[in-house]
Amino acid sequence: MTSSKRITLIKYSAAILFCIFCIAATILNAAETPSVSLLALSKADQTLSIVDPTTLTVVARFPAGPDPHEVIASEDGKFAYISNYGGGAYNTITVVDLLAQNVLPAIDLGALRGPHGLAFAGGKLWFTAEAAKAIGSYDPQTKQIDWILGTGQDRTHMIYVFPSLNPIVTSNVNSATISIIEKSNSAGGPPPGATSRPAPRTNWAETVIPVGKGSEGFDVSPDGKEIWVANAQDGTISVIDLAAKKVVQTLEANVRGANRLKFTPDGKLVFVSTLGLPDLVVLDGTTRKEVKRVPIGHGAAGILMQPDGQRAFVACTPDDYIVVIDLKSLTVTGKINAGKQPDGLAWAVRK
Repeated sequence: MTSSKRITLIKYSAAILFCIFCIAATILNAAETPSVSLLALSKADQTLSIVDPTTLTVVARFPAGPDPHEVIASEDGKFAYISNYGGGAYNTITVVDLLAQNVLPAIDLGALRGPHGLAFAGGKLWFTAEAAKAIGSYDPQTKQIDWILGTGQDRTHMIYVFPSLNPIVTSNVNSATISIIEKSNSAGGPPPGATSRPAPRTNWAETVIPVGKGSEGFDVSPDGKEIWVANAQDGTISVIDLAAKKVVQTLEANVRGANRLKFTPDGKLVFVSTLGLPDLVVLDGTTRKEVKRVPIGHGAAGILMQPDGQRAFVACTPDDYIVVIDLKSLTVTGKINAGKQPDGLAWAVRK
């Protein structure tokens, strides 16, 4: 066999092997996205994993953009949105089509840098822009940012939007505050020379409530009456009466390094993850006393409650796994490997 024939044969064999590899990869990624999916971010791998919550296995994995921190799904469960944080260096939100299982063009936020907290309500994506000290909304139908509001607070980090879109709540880490932002219609006066009053416009009012230092993770109680805020530097939890717009109690909860706080769906328990402790802290939502500390590793970040109130999922960032916790026994019943340094978690429920 001549040398030229050998080279041709080698190239032909390599091409066949490459085709076999591509076919194998396609088969491995051929599993459909479950109708109810757990979405899990890996900060170190910069990936988004779709996890089957029944088998606890990864169905598919996609690039999540630079420094992914939080993820949320659209209300119909078809798309995932990922904030590319970078401590204020980045200004994009990565979009993933969960049904077609591919990454779409990212949302460019322009001057709104440092997107972090995300919510999806009223058919729109709501986000914080930490470096811009602002929050905003993005309309997936028009593909436009259609609303921006400055908070005037340092490190506006996480966001909660009520289903009615009023009010909106944010945590402001370095300012050690919570913002409650409410809207109302205001007619205003007619412009000079006008004979009729203009149509009512939307007016926004912000109430800034001082809480503990390092106020980052927070949640609104299922009945919508209270906001609980985990203060990472103080190790305390501030309980805010939403109607009165003031702190009514500060809990000495010993949760230094607190990262996230979540109510169980029935409001009976409150989970607090910390990056400085090996345990997940569980509090009673009524008595506000500690119930248990669940050993989970060397620290944790994201917390996600299963809507039926059976399980919780906690991202153990330092240990590179996600633990599954039974909400009745408050014990770890499983682990999910979804990449290094897991953090943001969300549900995608197809409708």
